Amino acid sequence: MPTTRKRSLSPAAAILPPPKRREFLLNTKPPDPDKTGLERLYDELIVHIFSYLSYADLCAAQAASRNWYRLASDNHIWKSLYLSAFGRTRLRGARGFVDRTDGRVVRPLPGRAKGHEDTKDWKWMFRISSNWRRGRCNVEQLHEPVEGDTANSEDNCHVLLAGPLIISASAQITSSPVICIYKPAVNADNTPTTTLSCPSAHNLPCSVTTLALDQSHPRASNTLKVVAFLSSGEFLVFDINHEDPAKSTRKLLYVPTHRPGQHRLADRTSPIVQAVYHHPLLISLSKTFQLSIYDLSNNGAQHMQTLSSYTSYPPTSFVLSTPTPTTYKLVMAYAIPVYPSHWTVGATELIIAAHSPSRSSLSESSEPPSPSSVFGPGPLSSPLTVVSSRTARALDVPPGFIDDNKLRLMREQWGRKVAHVADTQTDGKWLVLAPAPREMSSDTHHRIASASATPPLRSSTTLQLYRLSLPSAPARPHSTGQSKITFVRYLEGQTSPVCALALADGRCVSLGMNGSIWVWDLENGTGAEVAAPTSIPYHLGWEARPGSVVFDDRRIITADRDGIVVRRFDI
Repeated sequence: MPTTRKRSLSPAAAILPPPKRREFLLNTKPPDPDKTGLERLYDELIVHIFSYLSYADLCAAQAASRNWYRLASDNHIWKSLYLSAFGRTRLRGARGFVDRTDGRVVRPLPGRAKGHEDTKDWKWMFRISSNWRRGRCNVEQLHEPVEGDTANSEDNCHVLLAGPLIISASAQITSSPVICIYKPAVNADNTPTTTLSCPSAHNLPCSVTTLALDQSHPRASNTLKVVAFLSSGEFLVFDINHEDPAKSTRKLLYVPTHRPGQHRLADRTSPIVQAVYHHPLLISLSKTFQLSIYDLSNNGAQHMQTLSSYTSYPPTSFVLSTPTPTTYKLVMAYAIPVYPSHWTVGATELIIAAHSPSRSSLSESSEPPSPSSVFGPGPLSSPLTVVSSRTARALDVPPGFIDDNKLRLMREQWGRKVAHVADTQTDGKWLVLAPAPREMSSDTHHRIASASATPPLRSSTTLQLYRLSLPSAPARPHSTGQSKITFVRYLEGQTSPVCALALADGRCVSLGMNGSIWVWDLENGTGAEVAAPTSIPYHLGWEARPGSVVFDDRRIITADRDGIVVRRFDI
């Protein structure tokens, strides 16, 4: 039988995009007449057949031969598989700036999106995302357990992720607090690459209460800014060199001073429990729920505004974004009391911008805030101020008498109230509430809870998932508009109450008091156990186990009494 001559391009290649056609023209070899079956087909035909296989079948085909391994690893096939399975063009949890060695990735422009995606290893992305979905990871002990009694601390350690860097600070009171910077690629023995001293200007023992990473575009190619808050009310700003952490420097030490006409210093600077930073805007939240705004431009720090709340309580979480180059949007989630002695979750959106005399300000255009207002305005004597706000809550009690339909809806909401709140987290779209058992409640919750309070209708191990809707800017200050919090589902699987949550980009990680870790895909409602419990079940007599958890697109970092542990999914 005469051998068919190889054509310049198989007709089957017409189904491929132009870049893929060029690739096959360069790499495709003529069929070998001594081979039989699929081996005699053109490469583009084999790739087309492989495009109908599942990822498991593709992995099996790779073991057949070197040629099949090459063809079954085709990036275009794995891109289609990844998009069909996970629905996104990037790893969930990735954020930051592009072409940076510190791992912070920025979204490409529409005109560059295609070329940027062609450089991605879609097979590797599929593998990482599959590991997240199944809870498969490698465990690495980064820091040994901290000696001493930490049972009375709210957190053993504060942790930030900045690309390959892991930045941590102990919450224990010491004469010289420090920030530890880990760069795993540099130190194989898992010791800190460098430490930064955070002394108080008053030379008094203190502790680091929280850390905040600058979210703005970096001014230098190899530095990023980190803010450390001290229990003394001071905060320090560091320039972290992610290429050589030993070259990191301290840029600013802010020591608050009391001035006439300002809010009480003790309320504003009492231990800061939450902070968010987008240079030059720095926002902090004190333990007394005083929200302070600072301007860190011109190599200094200036206190701009302080807001108060009498209906909102910790725990809380922040999400800061920039809708326009001159406007900031802060979304907060926090606990709200429910009559007579229970709790639910609420959220507030604050729009912060440069104050203009032509724009009606909160204090000029509105009456003093009523007790039902979540936040009241502070003095407007600076460029950066809150120009509008709106609030939503998960449980609303209709006033007066209600009909049967409203009563049915009310009973559904009433069943979701909890005795106490362990944590609340939001990413601006989703909101997760973690209940806490009664004996683990904070002093703030005890001020409202009474001995006659009824137990929660749901288990304290069941998380509640809500959808946060903030569709457009409010037409006037303090208007609620269309903002609302809608219950979606319960997240069940954790075997103990949760001590810490982390939420970003539609993914939630929960750390249990018994050491268990669960990962949740909020859009699909699926969950997977990443780490099994390491202590006795809480119903058999668990003890308080404070901790914290953070994650990015490839890692989960936990810090508790077992030390700092890294779980990697890029394996």
